[in-house]
Amino acid sequence: MTLAVALLSGQFRPSASADDTGFKVKVETPVKAPTESRYWMHARPGTIPRDGRNPLVVMTLQLVDNAGVHMYHGLSSMWSDDVGATWHGPTSQPNLARRTHSDGTIEVAVDATPAWHAASSKLLLTGATFWLDPKTKRHLPDGASDVAYAVYDADRHQWNTWRKLELPARPEFHFARAGCTQRVDLPGGDILLPIYFGGKGNDSRHSATVVRCRFDGKTLRYVEHGDELRVEVVRGLVEPSLARFGERFYLTLRNDRKAYVAAGKDGLHFDKPQPWRFDDGKELGSYNTQQHWITRPDGIYLAYTRRGASNDEVFRHRAPVFVARVDPRTLRVLRRTERVALPKLKDGFGNFGVCNVGKRETWITAGRRGAGGGEPSVYVARIQWER
Repeated sequence: MTLAVALLSGQFRPSASADDTGFKVKVETPVKAPTESRYWMHARPGTIPRDGRNPLVVMTLQLVDNAGVHMYHGLSSMWSDDVGATWHGPTSQPNLARRTHSDGTIEVAVDATPAWHAASSKLLLTGATFWLDPKTKRHLPDGASDVAYAVYDADRHQWNTWRKLELPARPEFHFARAGCTQRVDLPGGDILLPIYFGGKGNDSRHSATVVRCRFDGKTLRYVEHGDELRVEVVRGLVEPSLARFGERFYLTLRNDRKAYVAAGKDGLHFDKPQPWRFDDGKELGSYNTQQHWITRPDGIYLAYTRRGASNDEVFRHRAPVFVARVDPRTLRVLRRTERVALPKLKDGFGNFGVCNVGKRETWITAGRRGAGGGEPSVYVARIQWER
């Protein structure tokens, strides 16, 4: 059973726009940390439509050790057929487990996001791989990374074995990943999957691009990729998320110093990335943390964290998590529409996910950093739209 721990309600203030939308937020904590040494992260849901019934909601998540850096375990999964009123799991998924290699290093699928692929009627999970060294209890500094994916078997409530997307044989794709990204599926079934890449491992300077893929229900195949976007600041551009609203595509990008946004007409080619700003011209204040999109019939919204919210004690200012409407013409966040979705916690949240679970409800899900045994470890913010 889920536990409602907070109820926040928000109504957009009057503005010049006639279609500002009101919403309420209900925060629940369906999963607790199992021990003092491990807690849950990367909690992200996807939905499977069912005729005349609630969608099946499937959430992937994974345990991480308190000791070390990026010491992730294999992915687990949980599901609900009553839109989160009750949950089955989390259950370890053997086909999404770590893989130990002959030299003792560990390869693990991470940063995964499930999303429904209508053309194949499959729930497709896309993410990345990390190489871990159990001796140093951290990721390999110059280790490789691949785009990982897996397909859900709804009859058995199990994921099939995770596989890797084959990218062109280029040195810079030595480290290429679709970690923590949102994709867009085109009407014909092609997938626009944003990735980031760099040749020297996790700490190199990365570029971002969108890969057009084909998926036949079993195998994900590379077709082409678009503009290679880059900024010459620390690690460059990482964890891109893509959305389509109207006739344009929008890409939000993480950077160590500030968040960036770009727009384009076809999902492959984009204008020069610019720092995210509020509509009063001030920078958003999000940095070294991802952002994600919420698309609605009458608007596009951004979920993000930022400085300047009386949260200087929070690691990388990763709490609270906000939602605000975006002006799609100016690419500015409308400050008057900003609302708290997930509350301020001292330890903050890790990487989070966004999923529309119905016409009137959107979820933001996140793992709580460093949760102790028996403490709430996964948070779900139910954004309940008033129309």
